[in-house]
Amino acid sequence: MELFRIRRDIPFMKHAIVLNAVSAITFIAAVFFLVTRGLALSVEFTGGTVMEVAYEQPADLEAVRKVVESLGYAEVPVQNFGTAKDVLLRLPAQAGKSSGQQAETMMSALKAQNPAVQLRRTEFVGPQVGQELVQDGLKALGLVIVGIMIYLAIRFEWKYAVSAIIANLHDVVIILGFFAFFQWEFSLAVLAAVLAVLGYSVNESVVIFDRIRETFRRQRKKTTVQIIDHAITSTISRTIITHGSTQIMVLSMLLFGGPTLHYFAMALTIGILFGIYSSVFVAAAIAMWLGIKREDLIKGGGAKAAEVDPADPNSGAVV
Repeated sequence: MELFRIRRDIPFMKHAIVLNAVSAITFIAAVFFLVTRGLALSVEFTGGTVMEVAYEQPADLEAVRKVVESLGYAEVPVQNFGTAKDVLLRLPAQAGKSSGQQAETMMSALKAQNPAVQLRRTEFVGPQVGQELVQDGLKALGLVIVGIMIYLAIRFEWKYAVSAIIANLHDVVIILGFFAFFQWEFSLAVLAAVLAVLGYSVNESVVIFDRIRETFRRQRKKTTVQIIDHAITSTISRTIITHGSTQIMVLSMLLFGGPTLHYFAMALTIGILFGIYSSVFVAAAIAMWLGIKREDLIKGGGAKAAEVDPADPNSGAVV
């Protein structure tokens, strides 16, 4: 399905050097903020107190947040847990206060706001657990990257695998750079969004690479740059439909999902936007600079390599 058909190929690769220079500057800035500011890790990673409280009526989350903020906790996740009457709080550790003291102080403040509130459970997340989550998260990220490289190397060729991984890491580092610069809370939900962006971004790269391979087979006299421009141009309509629909859904979570889904949706929004950009101007450009050619994708030559496209008078020509 195509919303529109572009008759003339857009010269994307003509601007590859300039756009990749901008991309490199953005990437370096993201790394700089990650090193200098670091991530504002959530309770799951740093340790703290998790509380579950219950109300007789559906809880007013905004009122609960005001109580939490009045005790000096900034941007603490306050969300429904199970039902609208149950509320889950994640309190970061405070110097000089034990987990029990934090829970007691919080319950006193909540009871002053609503005497009907009841404490269902309280748990302490130790630093050791947080460290294990960090290690497991990094392992998951590494396994995803290795899996993508193996898949692309088998599906296409190693040059495509290298270019796609560089583009994917570009997306991930920029997401982390945004979270480091603005000091947004980095939680398990955000980590899940980062892993989702990896798979989402590589999907767009695979679509473009597959069209490059198909165009190499059909149009024998075009140069590599012309092949790449044609492949990207011919997938624009699909890109607009797919990414536009996904972005609308993610934006709805960002705008109307409340604080619980805010940073999760923010990470996905950044990842989707940069994922489209990196698939076109980073992955395709790097593959071009690595020297991809027809022989990399069409093994064996002969009649199979010279498939004829009835719509293209140049296809099947002997080069």
